[in-house]
Amino acid sequence: MAGSVSYDVVITGGGIMGCATAYWLVRTAPGLRVVVVERDPTYARASTTLSMSNVRIQFSLKENILISRFAFEVLERFEDEMAVGDRRPRIFFRREGNLFLYAQGQIDAARRAFELQRSLGCRVEWWSPKEVRARYPLYETEGIAAATFGPDDGHFDAYAVLMAYRAKAKALGAEFLTGEAVRVLTAAGRVEGVELASGETLRAACVVNCGGAWAAELAATAGVKLPVIPVKRQVFALDTAVKPEGPLPLTVLPSGLYFRTETGGLILLGKSMPEDPVGFDFRWDEKRFTEVLWPELAEFVPAWDRLKIVRGWAGLYDVNTLDGNAILGEWPGLKGFYLATGFSGHGLQQGPAVGRYLAERITGASLSLNLSIFGPERILENRPLSEGGIV
Repeated sequence: MAGSVSYDVVITGGGIMGCATAYWLVRTAPGLRVVVVERDPTYARASTTLSMSNVRIQFSLKENILISRFAFEVLERFEDEMAVGDRRPRIFFRREGNLFLYAQGQIDAARRAFELQRSLGCRVEWWSPKEVRARYPLYETEGIAAATFGPDDGHFDAYAVLMAYRAKAKALGAEFLTGEAVRVLTAAGRVEGVELASGETLRAACVVNCGGAWAAELAATAGVKLPVIPVKRQVFALDTAVKPEGPLPLTVLPSGLYFRTETGGLILLGKSMPEDPVGFDFRWDEKRFTEVLWPELAEFVPAWDRLKIVRGWAGLYDVNTLDGNAILGEWPGLKGFYLATGFSGHGLQQGPAVGRYLAERITGASLSLNLSIFGPERILENRPLSEGGIV
């Protein structure tokens, strides 16, 4: 017969959001009874481990920029701070930059974002097409009006970061449980815990929904309707006949096509498109690359007209259809039910700041960075946030 166990906080979803939140909770309030419920501890289909592991300062909403600035600080000292005993994680944080390219019609919005980033003390450079070509001679810049380059942007080993957060949280007292939360338990306008597929009940006055692409399904069991859908995103690993002379930054074309170099001399490439399937589908489609993306890539990098696909994969974005930004905080009218979802592809880099913010909100600690702009009230009020530039 399934039993019942009591905690102070139950976190559903053990990806970057769940593990970072657990870490910050037990760090902020030692002795707090925290459990993280994750259905797949191998993380084979986790958005965290299937991402391209990018972190960038180049946003056009102030709070998103500040979130990334904190992520930079965390990643710089991560390997030292996340050591458990004599085990020190290796996250391979490579600051190879992000390069955003703009067509003429995108210049005004890009300039506003650039000036905001600079006003917040961020290192970002404005390049002409000539400068782009001088730095990366493989690129064909016809039709490009300008570019911005963030030298502090880069990528890292997402799995290593996730496992380090998990290990450190466990060392500080958090528990991790393999299971699937299928229902949020509520009574009299507040949460009482969650029910697992096994029939076991985890009792708690605080439940944090970090379910990513699955978050809306669980929230619905508590009568909470979220504008969050699972959208398939595909990544292709390419072996090009012509190799760049050195690492290439994450390069984002005006159309949204993006690519960067990867270890082993490969190129990782992807593109989000309006027709991307909604649903829990993890199949990747080689024709998508050969018929749609390759012609566009070869036009921008003519030397890559010869290449082969080494592998591909598909993961899920938890897309917030209201405004593409995070939904963070306690749901109005349901005390103790906290949300961290709707990141729309930005979640991995926002995990450190979001985990800290939720921990501070839950424990009543002073806020290091006020992220209330992302509060779920705007969902009920149909009040989208506006990036106004790069998203």
